[in-house]
Amino acid sequence: MTMLPLNRRRLLISGSALLAAPLLMRVSPAAAASLTAGFIYVGPRDDFGYNQSHAEGAAALKAMDGITVLEEENVPESNDVVKSMESMIQLDDASLLFPTSFGYYNPFVKETAADYPDVQFRHCGGLWSEADPKNAGSYFGYIGTAQYLSGIVAGHQTKSKRLGFVAAKPIPQVLMNINAFTLGAKSVDPEITTQVIFTGDWAQPVKEAEATNALIDQGADVLTCHVDSPKVFVQTAAGRGAFVCGYHTSQAPLAPEHYLTGAEWNWSTVYKMFAEKALAGGALPNFVRGGLVEGFVKTSPYGPAVSEAARNQTDTVKAEVMKGGFAVIKGPLKDNKGNEVVAAGKAYPETAVELESMDYLVEGVLGSTS
Repeated sequence: MTMLPLNRRRLLISGSALLAAPLLMRVSPAAAASLTAGFIYVGPRDDFGYNQSHAEGAAALKAMDGITVLEEENVPESNDVVKSMESMIQLDDASLLFPTSFGYYNPFVKETAADYPDVQFRHCGGLWSEADPKNAGSYFGYIGTAQYLSGIVAGHQTKSKRLGFVAAKPIPQVLMNINAFTLGAKSVDPEITTQVIFTGDWAQPVKEAEATNALIDQGADVLTCHVDSPKVFVQTAAGRGAFVCGYHTSQAPLAPEHYLTGAEWNWSTVYKMFAEKALAGGALPNFVRGGLVEGFVKTSPYGPAVSEAARNQTDTVKAEVMKGGFAVIKGPLKDNKGNEVVAAGKAYPETAVELESMDYLVEGVLGSTS
């Protein structure tokens, strides 16, 4: 198992004269003795956030026999990712690629997959369709239920009954996380509210610090977030004495006394599944989704400040989740403008397509989507 240097785009450009000829199609055997898999990250792989969660998944493949892992970080959502993918294919004979950032898929992954039909491309978050190349596909996880469990812990921990949420953009997945976190907390105490501040983009460390301080100034004593790297958020909140619930991966090392729990991606489950199928010569699925039950997401271990009551309630609910069919979003439910958004008797499990177009904040959230 090896990890290649991170200047692959430069190497491809310098050797472009030699690599100008089209790559010959390779005929893959029914089963392979070895496999080279490439991972591409939009930011640093040690960001304590989105990119690190994928790097942790890639690390699981390094422990597998017959797998060579390539990694490149800080690759923009531009034609640069095409150069990175092509260098992995042409220079290192990579046959399975994981470009992990949302903006990579359309058009970059789809166009590159069409040019290299014997290479498998699997992208995080993209919505693969039948019209896309058959050697491409997408995978993602349902993490709202894990956020609900974090909300239960936060609901037990708060003294002010005011929670804080630093968010990037009001898109459906972010809104689902805000709503799930709030509903989990309100299951402990219906009087709890969550104040949300949107920073406007995925990586705005200065704005994230300002938002965190503003929320604490307004009385929030437990906070969470949905930004690419929670590092600044966690350090700022803990520095002010507030407690935090993490996101993407564990930030406990940054604030061991103030970290309560968190909603984490568990990409090793996904990556090992793809790698095992590829080594066995099996067909790789084009559209893959899963949640806590399937092991695509997980919750962070409890921090030392989490009470026995919080642990007991959270563990009880998690046990119900693991039975399957648990619904965070269920009626009767109103948004924070007083409109009914889910009627009594109606429930939406995390797989429900209706949640993909969520455009509201639930009652108890202080803030606006516009």
